[in-house]
Order: sequence, then structure tokens, then C-alpha cells
Amino acid sequence: MRWAFIGASTIAGEWMVAAVRSAGDEVVVVVSGDLARARAFANSHGIAHAAADEAALASLGVDAIYISSTNEKHEASVLHAASLGLHVLCEKPLATSLAAAQRMVQACARAGVVMGTNHHLRHNSAHRQMRDKIQQGALGRLVSARVNHSVYLPAHLQGWRLKDKGAGGGVVLDIAVHNADSLAFLLGEYPTEVVAMTSNSGMAEGMEDNAMSVWRFPSGLTAFTHQGFNTPFADVGLEVHGTQGSLKGVGILHQGPDGRLDFKNAQGEQALPLDQVDLYSRGVQNFHRAIQGLPHDMADGQAGVRSLAVALAVLESAQTGRSVAVQYPGAAA
Repeated sequence: MRWAFIGASTIAGEWMVAAVRSAGDEVVVVVSGDLARARAFANSHGIAHAAADEAALASLGVDAIYISSTNEKHEASVLHAASLGLHVLCEKPLATSLAAAQRMVQACARAGVVMGTNHHLRHNSAHRQMRDKIQQGALGRLVSARVNHSVYLPAHLQGWRLKDKGAGGGVVLDIAVHNADSLAFLLGEYPTEVVAMTSNSGMAEGMEDNAMSVWRFPSGLTAFTHQGFNTPFADVGLEVHGTQGSLKGVGILHQGPDGRLDFKNAQGEQALPLDQVDLYSRGVQNFHRAIQGLPHDMADGQAGVRSLAVALAVLESAQTGRSVAVQYPGAAA
């Protein structure tokens, strides 16, 4: 499969070029509004073409696009790709509004192309084993979950995420979508209600760099989630607790396949072995399976809409000081 990359981003360079090539695919062109940046990216990664305009895609024989531009630009790129009949893999959050995200999903549905949301965490070994244990009933009745996803935003990423609210800046849109998709992948359900508080420790300009929230799920389970850009020494992790057992993953919310996963029940505690398969490579493989109509673990476009809905509800709760019911729009084309 031949790919176009929209956005000469850090994630594209560090992870996605290699992931696409690991599937036997080719990155044909990179597009950036800054042509010099596109050319530098293409030269660095051995990509044949660089362009400043997505109009170039029509003549290059590409089959799919990967989008990692800033969030407010995603919609236009997805609509253009759908009009060309190209499959779409888009970074998260899909957009800065639910209406825009839903238009993206609907355009791809009408065009008959596959739309995936690049929720990479669901492709790591720990998440997959946690889901299996839960589905096997090893935890009994689930009662609670905790997500500690507070990190320190590296200096080279301290740009629009801390300064440009219109581009989708702020820690909630950046990280809460990960937490929503991770819990949905494990639990098979999305929260119905959230209560949240946010704060600014001085890193961000006019927006939050720290957020804590509690989410209620249809089954009755409640989850605590912590999103932050301002904790250089914090451990990230994900826990799920039930009446018969608990799962605790430490260091499993990174981009690499690292970390530790422990299962504890009445018989004792054991470390579960984790494979070292690259999350993004596994994601591209699942994207292929989705295109072929095979069973897959790829987050589709609607999963991206739902994770965005949770993040927006977190922001609304923090702004209003009230509990907020999460609104999930339909997916009809």
C-alpha cells in the first residue's frame, strides 16, 4: 500500500515511517504547509516526494493517508482524502469539536473508505492481556479503575500544545482521549458521566496543563484519571480492580512496548510476560486487517469521536464545576 503523510511531525518521523515500512508499505509523499520542512523530512527519511499542498496527492497513486498535523487541520485533510477514495489513519484527538469529528467519519463512510484513529496504546501487550483477563472473568465483577497518565512534556514538544488553544492545545484534549480509549478497549464501554478539575502550573499559556477527573460507566464502575504535562518524575500506569482480582500496569502508557503488568488475586501475585512488538507497527497491521474486512483491534473513526466526546466533557465539567453527562453523537452517514 502506498501512503501519503500529512504533517511532518515528530510522531511521524519517530514512529510512523518505520511502522508503515514494517508492513511492507511505502511512504510516497510528505505534505506540510512549510515546504522546506516537508523537504527536510523527506530527505531525512528517504521519501521520494515532498509537497506543500494536498492537491499533489491526486497524481501520486497513493492508497491511504496518515494525518499528524495539528488538530484543527484534520477535518479538511480527511474530507479531501475521502473525496479521492483514500483510506484514512488520523491522529487523536480527531478534531477540536464533535461536529467536525463526526463530519470526518461520515465523509469516509459515504466514500466507502476505512477510517482509523491512531490510538496506539490499545496495541500494546499489556492492554491486550488486561482485556483478555477481564473478558475471561478473572477479576470477577469490576468495581474501579485508575489511570495515572501525568508526564513531563519534552522541550521539543512544548509548542502549540501549551500555547494554542485553537489547535487543540491543553493536556485534556492531548491525553484524556488516550485514557478514554484505553478504558473502552479494556472494559468494552465508555463513561456516561464525568466530574473534573483542571489547573495551570505555569507551563501552559491560557489553558490547563494538569487535570484530574472521575468517570462513571454504565456498568457502575468508576474510574479516576490524571492527565498532566508537568510531572517529570511521575510513573504512568493503569489499574483495574474487581471483586476477585486486580491488574496493575506500570509504565505501560508510553509509546514504546515497555512496562510491567501484575495480576493479583487470592492465590497471590504474578507478573504477566509482555511482548516487545512495536505498538505503531501492530496498529498499521490492524489497519490493513480493517481494510481487508478481517477482525481487528484498530480504533475506527467512531472510536475517535467517542474518545473526543469524553475529553470535551472533562473540559466542560472543569469549566462549569458540575457533573457532565457525556454526549455521544450517532454515526449515520
